[in-house]
Amino acid sequence: MVNLYPEVLTEGGKEAAYLNRAPGLKFLATVGTGPIRGLWSFGNYTYVASGLEFYRVDRHWVPTLLGTIAGRGPVSMADNGTQLFIACSPNSYIYNSFTMAFAQITDPDFQGALTVSFLDGYFVYNQPNSQKLWVTTLYDGSSIDPLAFASAEGNPDNLIAIMVDHREAWLFGTNSVEVWYDAGTPDFPLQRIQGAFNELGCAAAFSVAKLDNGLFWLGADARGRGIVYRSRGYTGERISTHAIEYAIQGYATVSDAEAYTYQQDGHSFYVLNFPSGNATWVYDAATGAWHERAGFHDGLFIRHRSSCYTTFNNTSIVGDYENGKIYALSLDAYDDAGSIQKWLRSWRAIPAGQNNLKRTAHHALQLDCQTGGLFLRPGPLPFINTEAGDLLITESSVNIVAETGILEPGNPEVMLRWSDDAGHNWSNEHWVQMGLYGEYGTRAIWRRLGMTTKLRDRVYEVSGTDSVQIAIMGAELAISPTNA
Repeated sequence: MVNLYPEVLTEGGKEAAYLNRAPGLKFLATVGTGPIRGLWSFGNYTYVASGLEFYRVDRHWVPTLLGTIAGRGPVSMADNGTQLFIACSPNSYIYNSFTMAFAQITDPDFQGALTVSFLDGYFVYNQPNSQKLWVTTLYDGSSIDPLAFASAEGNPDNLIAIMVDHREAWLFGTNSVEVWYDAGTPDFPLQRIQGAFNELGCAAAFSVAKLDNGLFWLGADARGRGIVYRSRGYTGERISTHAIEYAIQGYATVSDAEAYTYQQDGHSFYVLNFPSGNATWVYDAATGAWHERAGFHDGLFIRHRSSCYTTFNNTSIVGDYENGKIYALSLDAYDDAGSIQKWLRSWRAIPAGQNNLKRTAHHALQLDCQTGGLFLRPGPLPFINTEAGDLLITESSVNIVAETGILEPGNPEVMLRWSDDAGHNWSNEHWVQMGLYGEYGTRAIWRRLGMTTKLRDRVYEVSGTDSVQIAIMGAELAISPTNA
C-alpha cells in the first residue's frame, strides 16, 4: 500500500474494512528559505526552525523572524510554559515568550545539547558525543549549574536522545535504554529506576517520538539495527514486520532517520522518514498495519515531503524537508499542495496457500470502490454545467480541497496492470473510468485479462493520480482453471 491505509469498521458495514486515501497537503505559508528543521507550538503561536533562522507564526500564518540558529539537521525543542529551548547540537537557544527575547545559551557550563525535554520544571538534555545528561536551573533554561549532570553508565555507549514520558526520562543510547525519574536529590535531581534498563538501543536520535501512550523508536543494538520498537512498560516491543525491516536494512544510512507522530480521525500514526533511503514508512497504532507514504516525481515514488509536525490553530501542520513551506495535513486534500499524489495497491491474484500452480484464464477484475465523486481542477469557474443541471461551487467547498483550485465534476480514472512473473515484469497499463459526478453506480471493471504464463503467479496492481477521494472495499476476480 502506497498512500493508502486500512480503515476498520468495527460497527459493521459493507465490508469489515476499506482502504482510505492518505492525507494530502494544503499550502499554508512560506517561512524562510528552509528546509523546515523543527516545529513547536505553545501559547498563541507556533514556532518554526527554517534553515538558519527561527520564526514565530501567528494564527493568520504570518511569520516573524526571531533570530538565527546554527546547524543543518533537525532541531529538538521543549517549553516550560514561558521559555522555549531550541537544541541545535551543540549550540542551543532560549526564546522567552513574555519578554520576546531570543538568545543563544552562553552559560560557561553549557556543553551543548542534542535533544531536550521538559520534566518537573527542568529542561533535561543530553550532551553530544557523551554519556552525560544535564538539567537546567528550575524554570530557567539559560542557567546551568556545573554539578547538574549525571552519566548513563548502565552500558558504555553514548547517549543520543532523551525523551520524557509520563514524568520519566528515557535515555536512549546506541545500544541501550535507561529510564530515570525525579527523586528530588540535591545538585542533580534525577536517579535511575532500578530494573528499567534495556539492551535495546536507538539507531537514530530523531526517530524517537511519543504516540499511543508510549514511545516509538528505530532500534539498534550490538547485534544489528533496523527493528522498530514501541515501549511496553519499561521494555521495547517489536512492531515492525520482516518486510519493513528488510527495506530499512537495505538503506545505506539509517542514523539520519526522522520521525513524527500525529492523530487523525481516531488513527495514531508514527511517520518514519529515511532521507538517505528516500522513503517514508508509516505505522498505524489503531490497526497495527504499515503503509508507505510517498511523494511522486518524474514517474517515481520518493519520500514524503513532510519532515516534522505540530498541531496549531486546529490544524495539523507539517514542514517541508527541502524548502521553507509549511502545509496542513488534510484528508480533504487529494494532492500534495499542487503536486500529484499517486496511490497504489498491489496483491497476488490467488491468495497464499490456494495456488495449485496450474495456469488460469482471467476473465474480469472488478474493483469495489467509491465512484462518482468530485475532484480538483485548477481554475476560477463558479458554475459547472452537468447533465443533472448546474452545480454551484461555493467558496467553502473550494477551500476544503485546495486554495488554488475548485471542485469540479469529472471522470477520474484508475489504472490496472499485472505481472505474471511475481512482479519482475509488468503488462501495459489499462485505464477505466470511475464515473462522472453523481454516477455512484459506475463499475470499475477490466475484462479479457488473458491467461497466466508458465510461472503461474500473477500479481495485480491498481493505482491512480486524480484528485478524488478514494475508498476501496475490495476486488473480485473471475477466473477459470486449466489442466496445464
